[in-house]
Amino acid sequence: MTFRGFSKTDFATFQLEGLEERMEAIQDRIQPKFRYIYEAIEEDLRSIAGHDMHLHIARHARRTVNPPKDTWSAYCHDKRGYKKHPHFQVGLWDDHVFIWLAFIYELPHKQQIAEKFLQEITDIENTVPDHFDISLDHMKNEAAKLSEVDLQDGLERFKKVKKGEFLIGRRIDANDPLLQDGDAFIETVRDTIHTLAPLYRSSMNV
Repeated sequence: MTFRGFSKTDFATFQLEGLEERMEAIQDRIQPKFRYIYEAIEEDLRSIAGHDMHLHIARHARRTVNPPKDTWSAYCHDKRGYKKHPHFQVGLWDDHVFIWLAFIYELPHKQQIAEKFLQEITDIENTVPDHFDISLDHMKNEAAKLSEVDLQDGLERFKKVKKGEFLIGRRIDANDPLLQDGDAFIETVRDTIHTLAPLYRSSMNV
């Protein structure tokens, strides 16, 4: 396939009624693009991680009634699963595409990772651009610019709250022309993971 970016049709997927209809559209319209993006950046992932990074595509298998409000792909060193490890994500809500370095609540060592990030907070602020985004809950379509959040408070919450999470990266509005240029979008993904590579490597050394 030729990847031309994400279209209005892709975002309209999340307006389809019914689990089966929406899942079929996700599988037909969006998941092939996830595979293409991964193949385009696989060498970059291996370079920044120092090991193979495997593609995982959300199956939404637990859903029996309500259709998913978002969908995503994940890159992780563990071929069997990604939720218990630091991982990168590329995915969509109905109004934006996200590129995250994700630390979600299933992480068994999230307190230690949070503590390490708190100790490295100045380095993080110097490494990550102010226009990057922070989310504290991957289940909610909510985030804020790094320049607008108290990073220490967010990391403290990630550390202390059982369901606390920490996602850092970029959200790109559905109307942004960047999303209509496949090559430019892949370069953005590549640039984002390289920017966040020091955080990924630090978290993997806990």
